[in-house]
Amino acid sequence: MILDLKEIYADTKAYLNKEVTVQGWIRNHRKQKEFGFIDFSDGTTFTHLQIVYDNKLANFDEITKLHIGSAISVTGILIPSPKEGQELEMQCKELTLEGDCDEDYPIQPKRHTREFLRDNAYLRPRTNLFNATFRVRSVAAYAIHKYFQERGYVYFHAPLITASDCEGAGEMFQVTTLDLDRIAKSGEVDYSKDFFGKQTSLTVSGQLEAETWALAYKKTYTFGPTFRAENSNTKTHANEFWMIEPEIAFCDLDQDMDIMEDMLKYVVKYVLDNCPLEIDFFDAFVEKGLKEKLTKLISSKFTRIDHEEVIKILKEADVKWEFPPEYGEDIAKEHEKYITEYFNGPVFIKNWPKDIKAFYMKQNADGKTVAAVDLEVPGAGELMGGSQREEDYDKLVSRMHELGMNTDELDWYLNLRRYGGCVHSGFGMGFERLLIYLTGVENIRDVIPYYRTPNNCDY
Repeated sequence: MILDLKEIYADTKAYLNKEVTVQGWIRNHRKQKEFGFIDFSDGTTFTHLQIVYDNKLANFDEITKLHIGSAISVTGILIPSPKEGQELEMQCKELTLEGDCDEDYPIQPKRHTREFLRDNAYLRPRTNLFNATFRVRSVAAYAIHKYFQERGYVYFHAPLITASDCEGAGEMFQVTTLDLDRIAKSGEVDYSKDFFGKQTSLTVSGQLEAETWALAYKKTYTFGPTFRAENSNTKTHANEFWMIEPEIAFCDLDQDMDIMEDMLKYVVKYVLDNCPLEIDFFDAFVEKGLKEKLTKLISSKFTRIDHEEVIKILKEADVKWEFPPEYGEDIAKEHEKYITEYFNGPVFIKNWPKDIKAFYMKQNADGKTVAAVDLEVPGAGELMGGSQREEDYDKLVSRMHELGMNTDELDWYLNLRRYGGCVHSGFGMGFERLLIYLTGVENIRDVIPYYRTPNNCDY
């Protein structure tokens, strides 16, 4: 019978001393005069299988010549392994080459730099680091859907092409079918002749559209790609990334924070429970103490504190800041780190200065702040951001005018306040930021299959 390694390792006693067939790839090959060892992987589990063959096989000489990376089918007996730390090995009875691998195969059994593997991104899932990383990505994605689906949320597919700039920062990739060479010569752009009859871009957020679903289904969430035309080359920025954005009707800021905390703890626990081998690998080779960090988060008390109080704590701290904290301003990475250490756990920073936050956020009674929140977690800094949305039509229009925004272009969004609006809130979490936290792999380029950053658009 043909089995996946995942099936075999799920119940090793059931298959011990049984003849089975496995199909996968050679990860390493050690040959000796009368026998050889193949390090075999089929991608279904992080654990490999050692295959032992000897010169009693009719095609022994051909097997000794097999290259690393080749695809093979192997039939043999699963026996206890004498090698420490290895439950089973297979005594080969028959081996068939399914697909040879050229000798210039880049992924050899040695330590490769992450930069080298980025240049060979189509092959990097075959290495231990990236095999583990992208399995965690898959499991975490499932956990997110599972969390929301089990709680009655409707999954909303936000449009990728949009005419609205949710964040108002203008860092959007334009979508056009206009003749750019002609425009360059004439200097004139007539968007009425473009494909959609207006200026359109790739979305930076599905939030505004998701709010329309929340006011019909009560609870909704997006989970999909978003885009930022930001010329940044930091470890935590990419031009294409995935976002999770729930929107909930009849939900204020405190309830919003409850959901943020509950969802994060659920996803972290699910990954710990379902990727134990991968987490152990990361803990040993990527970030020492990762498992303890994640386990601690699940039982942590999440502190809730106003932005103004955070600035007060930072100002009174006996620290020489690279970027001195100021009331009314954003906080830096060094501040995020300090405040999570100060409270020894995750921290919700809420009620932010109005002037540094987006137009759609609920204006507080003080006229200076909005009902916004950022979640800071130890070792990663900001992981999520959310807010209660402004449900008052007149206040929202007034705020848009303050910022010089065109209300006509967002009349549909404003109408949500006229047509049965209510208190509602939501938040956003960058999926790759979460994966950096879950794996300890600190560069966003290494937690997304094919990264898109300035001057990088391969594959």
